[in-house]
This record gives sequence, structure tokens and C-alpha cells, in this order.
Amino acid sequence: MARAFYVYILASETRELYVGITNNLARRLVQHRDGTDPYRYVFRHATTRLVHVETAGEARDAIQREKQLKGWTRRRKLALIEETNPAWDDLTVAWRIL
Repeated sequence: MARAFYVYILASETRELYVGITNNLARRLVQHRDGTDPYRYVFRHATTRLVHVETAGEARDAIQREKQLKGWTRRRKLALIEETNPAWDDLTVAWRIL
């Protein structure tokens, strides 16, 4: 059975953004939300709202897409989120995560 990989964007209330990849989205979101390391970006910026998610069939595809998104300007990432999730809803409900 093929394993799915996810490329995701988390946002804070002030719309700070974090781009990441994982093969277990629920576990990774729990790690982000329960994080206690004050030196980690997600902890410092409280980026815990899942605002964008994509699936990839292969790890290399997910890594490539993550690098692409991280290379985008903030404006371009915001446009992507506005296009796919204009209300900036937390997609954990829609994706039935957590």
C-alpha cells in the first residue's frame, strides 16, 4: 500500500506562515500544537491553524513541493491560501484530523 505524503501550511492568528511536509498529518499537527521548544518557529509564532494542505504520492514530490512553496514570496503563499481557503478556516475539521 502506497504511503501518502502531505505538504501543509500552518498559520497563526496574525497570519505568520509555516510550510512543512509529513507522512502522518494528524501526528505532525499534534506535535506542532503540543510543542514546548521555545526555539522552534512554530512555538514562537503560534502557527497552529492548518490553512492549506496538498497530498503527494511520493516523498520526493512532497519535498520538491515544500521547497517550491518555501521559495515563494509571502505574497504568493497568501494568494494560494486565499484561492483555496479564502476564510482561512482551520482545515483539521474538513480533513477530519484531530
